[in-house]
This record gives sequence, structure tokens and C-alpha cells, in this order.
Amino acid sequence: LAEKHGISVGRKRFQSLPGEGRLDGSRVILLKPQTFMNDSGLAVSPASRWHKIPPERILVIYDDLDLPLGKLRIRQGGSSGGHHGINSIIGQLGSDNFVRLRIGIGRPPRGQGDPVDYVLGDFDAEQRPVMDEARELVAKAVTTILAEGVTQAMNVYNGL
Repeated sequence: LAEKHGISVGRKRFQSLPGEGRLDGSRVILLKPQTFMNDSGLAVSPASRWHKIPPERILVIYDDLDLPLGKLRIRQGGSSGGHHGINSIIGQLGSDNFVRLRIGIGRPPRGQGDPVDYVLGDFDAEQRPVMDEARELVAKAVTTILAEGVTQAMNVYNGL
């Protein structure tokens, strides 16, 4: 998103790499947490307090083993679904009322390695084009969320 919309990422702040700019007319603040994934709330919460951003105006984009490779799922609020990083954000914000955009990475084939290694590894030659397309869809979905709202984005992008 930062690259696509010319948003430069600055020096480390809020335990993340932040960038501020405009995304199709909307002012946005992008954060790339530099914490361990399980501690993502330690980056999101102080930044949201500093910028006075309520939870319902926060969008968290993250990968998900339980979605097929390249599939998107958008949702407003709810449980963490067992995702430790989302648990951390909920705990630190004191609210689960933020938008989540999950990007499916699928699971490794049975018997072919630890899911942790799979999540931290690179995509193979067959997966890369699917994920490149997913990144484009994510950028469009974020624009739709900003311009038309979460419900419209869910109607268009969930399942793609």
C-alpha cells in the first residue's frame, strides 16, 4: 500500500515503521509493526492513542493459514479466531471493534513441515503470482473500505 500510493515509511516509532499520506483522497497512517507478531498490540495501541484513532477506524491486514492461498476475508469486529497477534491488539486496545482484512496463505501440505516455518518462509514459484494478485486485490479492497465502507468491501471482496 505504501509503495502503490507513494507513502514513505519513516523511522521507527510506536515499535513500528509508520507512514502517513493519502490513499485515494483519504488521510491514512500505515504501520508495519516491528514487534513479534504475538505482540502486535504493543505497536497498534500507542499509535492509535497518539493519533486519536478509535478502534472502529483501524484496519489490520494479516495473513491467515486457514484461508486458501490468495483468498481475502474482510470483517468488522469479533473474536481473534485464535490469532495471537489479533488477541494482542484486542487486549491492548480494549476493544475488538476494528476491521480485519485477512489474506489466505493456505497451509503447508500434510507432513511437509512445521506451519511456523511455512508462515515465515518465502512463497514458491507457483504461489508468487497468486499472492501478487492478492496484493492488488488488497489495495483495491482498502480503497473500497475507505470510499464505500466495510459492508460494501465485504460484498465485493470476501471470497475473491
